[in-house]
Order: sequence, then C-alpha cells, then structure tokens
Amino acid sequence: MKIFPAIDIKDKKCVRLVRGDFDNKTEYKISPVEQAGKYKDHGFKNLHIVDLDGALTGETVNLDIIQEIVTKFDLKIEIGGGIRNFESIQKYTDAGVEKVILGSAAIKDKNFLKEACKKFPNKIALGLDAKDGYLSVSGWKENSNQLTLDYLKEVNDFGASRLIYTDINRDGMKQSPNFEETSKVADISNCPVIISGGVSSIEDVKKAKDFNNKNIEGIIVGKAIYDGDIKLDELVKELDA
Repeated sequence: MKIFPAIDIKDKKCVRLVRGDFDNKTEYKISPVEQAGKYKDHGFKNLHIVDLDGALTGETVNLDIIQEIVTKFDLKIEIGGGIRNFESIQKYTDAGVEKVILGSAAIKDKNFLKEACKKFPNKIALGLDAKDGYLSVSGWKENSNQLTLDYLKEVNDFGASRLIYTDINRDGMKQSPNFEETSKVADISNCPVIISGGVSSIEDVKKAKDFNNKNIEGIIVGKAIYDGDIKLDELVKELDA
C-alpha cells in the first residue's frame, strides 16, 4: 500500500487545518521544501500536497515551491487546491507533478472533469470531500447537495486515474479515518482509492493495509506526523517493499 505524507502550504509555510477551517490553523516552523526532503530521506516515494493559497484564489500560487520539490527530490507528487482550469493542470504537469487533483471544479462541472481526463490521460485524480454522505465544495464551505456515491456513479467512466476520499468530519481531528464510507466508495469506483482524513496512529495505517479491498491504493497521513503521534521511522516500515 502507498503512503502519502502530506504537506499543506499557506503563505509559503507548512500548516494544518482542522476540518478545512482556515481560522483553525497550526503553522509549523519547517518549510515545505525541508519537509519534503525529510520525507524523501526517510524513504517515502509519494507525496500529497495541497496549495491552500490556491484553494482560496484559484491560482497556482505556490508553483515555484512545487517545482523546487520536484527538481530536488525524486518524489511522485499529487497536488490539489483550487485547480479550476486546463492552464493550471498544464502548469503542474509541466512542473513534473504525477497527479493533479480536481475537487470543487469537477463536482460543480462534470464536463470539466471529463475533458480534463481526455486532455491529460492518467494525470487526473478526483478529490471527493464528503460530510454526512454529501459532497462539499469551495474549501468545504458549501454543501453541493450531491450524494457522494450518486456523483461517483455519474462520473465513474470519465477516466480519472485515482480517487482521494476525505471525510471532512474526521480531517485534522485524529479520530481515525472513516473506513466504512471509504470502503463503499472503493467498491464502486473504477479507479484506485486513497484514504484521507483523520489518521491518528500507526494502528490506522495498519488497519488500512489489512483492509480487504483491493481497490484501496493508499493512505494520506498529515497532522499525526506533524504532532508527533506517528514517527516517520515507524511509518516507513508500513510501506510496501
């Protein structure tokens, strides 16, 4: 199973939010590039990055930081945060990013997702952020009034190459991921699914590995690393050889 240590970038710093709330933010002293280097040094191969400035503005605000991380470290990066047009996708793929995550823009405009998957084969990941079964958009501030599973059935054949499923109620709370809902998503998804939101301990990672669902590709670990609940030395042991 793949493990994606996370980096959320705001104002050029590593931060973590609680349930996507910009007013409930923790800043960390380490820079995004240093943090990526730390992950690389420990043996991680994949990285999950969210550009929170981009999420607010719809621009590729931290492209220079992403570019530096790609250039310095041979890491497979998936990037999300306010990606709303083909130009932004192109910039990230040109920078060497492995997957570009479409969230709100894909939920609000299914055709945009469909066209993006055609234009950028094997590069598009679909980010589904859900609260109580319904998809949220616009930095989790709005309920889209679309049920997660209904939406997924509609777009399942568009050609996304990965799906990141986040339970908003768990994100940043360190209360364990919503394995039950993630499993329902993985059961119907045509592409591999990444578990996201709420990882609190190494036990959550072990549980994800033992999950009897071949369509679960990996797990994202964020706040628990920064807060010291999961040590990188023990997390790297859970990587597939």
